[in-house]
Amino acid sequence: MKKSKIVIENKSFDIYSVENIVIGSGCAAFNCADWLYDLGKKDTLILTEGINSGTSRNAGSDKQTYYKLSLASDAPDSVQQMAETLFSGRGVDGDIALAEAANSVKCFMKLANSGVGFPTNRYGEYVGYKTDHDPRCRATSAGPLTSKDMTEALERNVRAKNILILDRMLAVSIAVKDKRAVGVVAVNLDKLNDNYGITLFECQNAVLATGGPAGIYKNVVYPKSQSGMSGMAFAAGACGANMQEWQYGLASIDFRWNVSGTYQQVLPRYVSVDKDGTEREFLQDYIDEDKILLYQFRKGYQWPFTSSNIPGSSEIDIAVQNECAKGRDVFMDFIHNPYLFKGTESLPEEARNYLVSSGALQDTPIERLEHMNPAAIKLYKDNGIDITREKLRVAVCAQHCNGGIGVDSDWQTSINGLYVAGEAAGTFGVHRPGGAALNSTQVGSMRAAEHIAYKKEESVHDTECVVKEAQKLYARIKKAFSANGESLDEAERIRSDMSSYAANIRCVGKIRELQSRVEALIAKFFDEYELRSVDDIPLMLKRYDSLITTSAALSAMELAAQRYGSRGSCMTDNNDSLLNRHEDENCIVVTQIQNGAYSFVRKVHDIPERDGWFETAWADYKARTGRI
Repeated sequence: MKKSKIVIENKSFDIYSVENIVIGSGCAAFNCADWLYDLGKKDTLILTEGINSGTSRNAGSDKQTYYKLSLASDAPDSVQQMAETLFSGRGVDGDIALAEAANSVKCFMKLANSGVGFPTNRYGEYVGYKTDHDPRCRATSAGPLTSKDMTEALERNVRAKNILILDRMLAVSIAVKDKRAVGVVAVNLDKLNDNYGITLFECQNAVLATGGPAGIYKNVVYPKSQSGMSGMAFAAGACGANMQEWQYGLASIDFRWNVSGTYQQVLPRYVSVDKDGTEREFLQDYIDEDKILLYQFRKGYQWPFTSSNIPGSSEIDIAVQNECAKGRDVFMDFIHNPYLFKGTESLPEEARNYLVSSGALQDTPIERLEHMNPAAIKLYKDNGIDITREKLRVAVCAQHCNGGIGVDSDWQTSINGLYVAGEAAGTFGVHRPGGAALNSTQVGSMRAAEHIAYKKEESVHDTECVVKEAQKLYARIKKAFSANGESLDEAERIRSDMSSYAANIRCVGKIRELQSRVEALIAKFFDEYELRSVDDIPLMLKRYDSLITTSAALSAMELAAQRYGSRGSCMTDNNDSLLNRHEDENCIVVTQIQNGAYSFVRKVHDIPERDGWFETAWADYKARTGRI
């Protein structure tokens, strides 16, 4: 890597020249940099807004799942079977599903050998359990903070190899020439007073691992440090894939965390509280009493809102949303049983058998939780909430984007040299097995590194293109300092309206209205932002980036609503007229940003047929990798 100065319009800027840039500092970013180094690509640099930010390091659940090919001796499995499971989620490309299945053990064992504590039995077998949309007990877990453990282990690998990390560096745009990535422009957060901190990077390859686009919604379970920066890939010309597909579910909002698994299975009381502090149980207003405890119990392993679970456990989500829409706060109360709980014998058989088998027959929800999962209580206590003494405030929140930037089976986008890995990549469709996202972070980032290491192409340098990107950014920031308007307020209103009308409950008319507002705001954003201090530059740039992603998401949502109605993670208000329409279609919604967002559908790629003859595969491997 080389660092120098470049003068642009009589102003001096830092410029770096490096072969590979990895943007992000989660388990996908660190894994990619680690693999690049091991594959001989040592001229690699990590850019991150904050080394301790991001979802991987700051998120989890009661038992965060990692999904992989089964390694238990009594659970027959194969790469083909796992690929078929991933492919069956609909809207999933078969070549990507095959790559994620084929490389899951390789990536899993790297994590285990790096110190992530996935449990084994006394003989060393990695035993598993069944997660949602999983026929084979492929799931495993290192506990509530599995992705944090992964991130820390991979960071240790990176630091041991002295791979350069530039912290406090917010990447905001990608320089592209003739559909080829040639550089990145970032803002140095520690030098905002020096030409707004604008820093230039020339590179041959850029890997975007910035996490999910958390900034497009108000109600999210993403950590507060996570915003996502997918907009810069859209702005560079990369296509989106399935931006309409998300996961939404119940989460605590004072400390952002999924309330899945045992949080539900111990059967806490749900109450809503009005502005005067009057509380009441409310589920009976929306659900037949003989179904409430069953649906509540199932919410533990059917955590994401799913339209197919209505009637069913997703009625819990709707009940919570309706109470919140009335201006009431909703809480889970672990101190008291729900009024319908009259002892273990009063429970539905499914719930009763689970609690009996778990030895969780204690008198109150908090005692049952203490017995089954004491770490789930400690987690909240460590974050200032004592659920043994106080109720837990919850809402239905956006938790994960199953779509994202479209990639091929090497995790390269439609822009040559631009790769996307982790949640920012659009590798999942309508539904996926729980924990498949963690596997995807590792497989996708490894595949990107391998493709970068093995591809044979001449180096491309275009300093002028990178300079033009920097000039454009400088002009936008400068303009915002003389603006006088309401861009930030309108951006915040859009985020709120996205949670109300374009999340798990989607109103088609409102989506069209929102899209018009978003497009209008993008067009005048820097004319009306009214930037008052250099310290506000990062928020402004992240809000703008999120608006571009919001436009892509709304375009995909409108097309999906018209074509499919209610499906997967959402219910639409035009479902009756579209019942069963295109129900058997297995397609991906592709979105482009070109003078506004435009979406269309294409058929998925089938799972490839492979030649299993060893000599043929060996010859192809040597030709592809250059290994003799």
